[in-house]
Amino acid sequence: MPKNNQGSSYEYKSSGTNPQGNHYCSRDYGPSAPNQNSYHYSNKDGGYHYSNPNGSSYHNDGKGTATYTPPSSNSSKK
Repeated sequence: MPKNNQGSSYEYKSSGTNPQGNHYCSRDYGPSAPNQNSYHYSNKDGGYHYSNPNGSSYHNDGKGTATYTPPSSNSSKK
């Protein structure tokens, strides 16, 4: 089973690139993860989004605005 850069094991659920050239990948981190079905995508326009196994998320619109949402918390813009 592969591991992410924090050492958590996961299984790939699906990944690929759509006809518009946008990439996506979803992973299953199992029942012990707060967010078992995490995913990320990146768009050709430079935007991307991560939904992480610890329940946090990070979104960048590709135009200079990024939003990080900690696990079980309010979002903060940078």
